[in-house]
Amino acid sequence: MVWFKNFRRRVFGGFGGTPVYDGTGGARRALAWMPSNPGAVAALSLAQNELRAKSRDLVRRNAWAAAGIEAFVANAIGTGIKPQSMVQDQATRESIHSLWRDWCEEADAAGLTDFYGLQALATRAMLEGGEALVRLRYRRSEDGLPVALQIQVLEAEHLPMTLNRDFPGGNVIRAGIEFDRLGRRVAYHLYRSHPNDGLLAPMSGQGGMETVRIDAAELIHLFRPLRPGQIRGEPWLTRALIKLNELDQYDDAELVRKKTAAMFAGFITRMPPEDNLMGESAADANGVTLAGMEPGTLQILEPGEDIKFSAPADVGSSYAEFMRQQFRAVAAAMGITYEMLTGDLTQVNYSSIRAGLLEFRRRCEALQHGVLVHQLCRPIWRAWMDQAVLEGRFTLPGYRDGKREYQAAKWIPQGWSWVDPQKEFNAMKLAIRAGLMSRSEAISGNGYDAEDVDREIAADNQRADALELVFDSDARHDQVVAPAPSNQTDPQADATATDDSNRQDSQT
Repeated sequence: MVWFKNFRRRVFGGFGGTPVYDGTGGARRALAWMPSNPGAVAALSLAQNELRAKSRDLVRRNAWAAAGIEAFVANAIGTGIKPQSMVQDQATRESIHSLWRDWCEEADAAGLTDFYGLQALATRAMLEGGEALVRLRYRRSEDGLPVALQIQVLEAEHLPMTLNRDFPGGNVIRAGIEFDRLGRRVAYHLYRSHPNDGLLAPMSGQGGMETVRIDAAELIHLFRPLRPGQIRGEPWLTRALIKLNELDQYDDAELVRKKTAAMFAGFITRMPPEDNLMGESAADANGVTLAGMEPGTLQILEPGEDIKFSAPADVGSSYAEFMRQQFRAVAAAMGITYEMLTGDLTQVNYSSIRAGLLEFRRRCEALQHGVLVHQLCRPIWRAWMDQAVLEGRFTLPGYRDGKREYQAAKWIPQGWSWVDPQKEFNAMKLAIRAGLMSRSEAISGNGYDAEDVDREIAADNQRADALELVFDSDARHDQVVAPAPSNQTDPQADATATDDSNRQDSQT
């Protein structure tokens, strides 16, 4: 073991007593740093409920926290992430899209929104609470739905964090999720209603504390995995909770200080010392007097004291810059831009705001395709397709053996609105003409289906031709030739000319 001690002394003690890494050793600057290194599951096992409660509290009462969440939802979801079937047969593809559009309007089990509204609701719940639960609710055929399937979004509180259990067969429950021997999720144990709603929740059962086992095939657990082995989600405001809370208190304290200072217009001297102070009212039966302030208040002073007018101190020239710097730190912690968090565009130009938007949109696209499409959209699309085929809504020959081909779909998020659309579309046009981008890719980048756009263009052109309309976008616009002057003469004009000629001859 002597060689190990020498190795440890050389590596951790450094060479000549100097640590190899600045973060190691027992130097004075590192004495107060006592880090812990829990696993991905243990890190959230005791802290998740508190983090979620503080995150929800900030979103409820803090305008900046709510603005940050809404900015992410509006950019990641917007009007919805929409599917485009990859089935080769056009008639089959159109029938799938038609049935999907009909079902989207009836997708919400609560009847409050459509499927794309459910996407926004689930994303907002994931950002605020760290995770969201989406349940597939299969219905009866007599319910009259386009497809007998609906979606129910639940908050993360329905999944108990403290439920841990081992079963004789080898299955285990960790943080409310049941795993088999291979570590696969087989079921979720959910409260029947929100545990914090109690008897106020509809169908609350035993105060919301009774759990029910839901098969994993019927439940979608939506969260962003940050570490290998992570099984529960972390609220997105976690790294900004303390700063946002204290920044809110500081800004509120500055407001109250300025308001209080502005109440005093000056101070005056009173002759009878027993007079009431600061607008005090007469004492009540218990001898208690109430005092209040209002704008323009004059404070009464003791005899012999002079009058002085109030000159409240300003917050200082550094207030705006200090708040701006703190908001930048909060925006970085939330993964959005400073301008999205505050709405302040006073210090941006085209280049700076475009660079910031590009970086944010990369993060948004990573969330869209790595989390929302993979965890939420694809499982719902596949379950919907299976149910539609089972009900005979459309006929797909060989569906059982060719599920992968029939269920293939491309998910198209809402297109981005650029700062200068003319420059962006000119660049896109050059890329298409140079063969670096297809029209379908360009149209999909704007959130539309290329086939729908082509059909609309064809219908518009057909209608314009029927009405004999030629727009400047039509190649024939510059080729329209004005009608040539006619070679035929007007008899009446000729007769008039002859009469004039005869009249001139007679006068001569």
